[in-house]
Amino acid sequence: MARCTAPVHGHRTSSGAAACPACGGRYRGYSSYGSYSYPSSSLSFTSSRSSGGGSSGSSRPSWSRASSFLVYSPAEVRALTPVRDSVEKRAPLPDLRDVFLCHAWDDRQGTAKELHDLLESRGVSVWFSEKDVALGTPLLREIDKGLAKSRVGIVLVTPALLRRLRGEGIADKELSALLARDLLVPVVHETTYEALREVSPLLGSRSGLSTAENPMADVAAKLAELVAI
Repeated sequence: MARCTAPVHGHRTSSGAAACPACGGRYRGYSSYGSYSYPSSSLSFTSSRSSGGGSSGSSRPSWSRASSFLVYSPAEVRALTPVRDSVEKRAPLPDLRDVFLCHAWDDRQGTAKELHDLLESRGVSVWFSEKDVALGTPLLREIDKGLAKSRVGIVLVTPALLRRLRGEGIADKELSALLARDLLVPVVHETTYEALREVSPLLGSRSGLSTAENPMADVAAKLAELVAI
């Protein structure tokens, strides 16, 4: 009669039990157990937190449509929520542009125009100096009008803007008016918030959107959702 090998070799594994001349018959039917693959859904976990949660995972802000493909980080939701509140408060005011686009002069035909065009393709009305300031018109006066008649201000933070801020150009006036209210969304492009804080600690303290984390098309889509009423 075959003798069990457990006292000598042990049956710690299914293959060891299957090799036992006395017990092997009972375990061979389960020999594939050791190579069993659990469904991926039981092994992977996705963190989805509310806007008051941590920095990982994603959140859907209250103003984002259920059908939206956009993914927001909790930090983005926290940063944009006060702006959205201001948008809703200003919604009853007539004849407002959705967005005032603040940018460096050097970006007017490049990155600023790209963002402008992406926003307008999504139905967002944009105050943009390239089209809204006529030749010979006092620039500062037109900027004042544009700020007063816009729901939200976007400041396009680029290396060119950082150079302008160091020189205390017209951009300072625009930013001062926008920073006084919860109407400002920085969009950082080809630079960092660290570099911005070195030039403008107040503006750098505001969180917003970055093309290092989202392509410009997605940034525009998020801004379009933000101002949609």
